[in-house]
Amino acid sequence: MKKYFSSANKLLLIVSLIMIAATGCQKLVRPALGTYPQDANPPGGPLKFFAAFDGTTSNPLMNAVDSIRANFPSDNPFTSIAGITGKAVQGDGVKIIKYAGANDFVATASSFTVAFWEKRNGAPQGNASFFFHIPSNNGYWTGGSAMFGLFDWGTVADSAILKLDCVDASGADNWFQWVNNGPGNDQRVYKVMDNNWHHFAFVYDGTTSTMTLYVDGKANPNTQKWGSHGGVNMDATKANGLDVGGCRNIPNMGWGQSWDGALDQFRLYSKALSATEVSTLYTNKQ
Repeated sequence: MKKYFSSANKLLLIVSLIMIAATGCQKLVRPALGTYPQDANPPGGPLKFFAAFDGTTSNPLMNAVDSIRANFPSDNPFTSIAGITGKAVQGDGVKIIKYAGANDFVATASSFTVAFWEKRNGAPQGNASFFFHIPSNNGYWTGGSAMFGLFDWGTVADSAILKLDCVDASGADNWFQWVNNGPGNDQRVYKVMDNNWHHFAFVYDGTTSTMTLYVDGKANPNTQKWGSHGGVNMDATKANGLDVGGCRNIPNMGWGQSWDGALDQFRLYSKALSATEVSTLYTNKQ
C-alpha cells in the first residue's frame, strides 16, 4: 500500500509541475514584435559612440556612459546641468571626460560624422577650446593625436572659429577650418556663442574627400577638401583613448584649454550622414 501511494504521489507531482510550467509559459508570451520601437542603430551599425549625458545618479561615471557598448569613462569631472533634452554636462576649461576609447570608430571610419550640441556664452579668449580629442601613439603633435576638434580664440562676440584635424596612418594630416581668411573670405560661424543650444555636425565623405559643416541642421556653404585623400584611414592600432570636452595633450602642447561651455548628445558615426539625417538630429534634439 505504501508503495502504491508513493507512485500515485509521484504521478500527481509530475502532473502538477506540467500545469505550473504551462501557466508560467503563458505569462512569458511576448507581445507582437510590432509593439516595440525599432532599433535605430543595430549591432555593428554606423553609430559607434554615443554619450547622451542623461544620467541622474550620484555616480558621475554612470551619467556619462556611452550607450553603444556600455563604455564608462574613467573620469567625469564635469557638472551635470539641464540639456537640450534631459541632462547635459558643463565643463570648466581645465578638466576632461576620459574614455578608454571610441569603441571601433577609429578602425571603421573611412567616412565619418562628429555630432553634438553645445552652449557657450561668448567665444573663447586667449586659448583654443577643445570639444573632443582621440589620442594616439602616432607621435603627431605633442603626445600624439588621431583626431581633434576645437573652437578657436580671438574671434568676435558670439561667433566661432571652428577647426577639426584628422591624422591618417602615414602621419599625414589635414585641418578643416572655418576661419577669418581676410577681407571678403570670412568663414567664421556667427551667432552660435550666444549662450543658447546649437547643434553641430562635421561630416566627412571619404568618397569625395569633402568635409561639410552643419549648424542647426543646415549645411554651411564653405565646404572643406582634403585634396584627393579619400578615406580618412586612421591607425586603430595606435589610438588609445577618447577625450570629450578637452584634450589630454594640452599640457604638452603649451596652448589650448578644455571646454568651458556645455555639451550634450555627443555622437561619433563611421559614415557621412546625409543632410536629411543631420536635419533629423537637429529637429529631434538628438
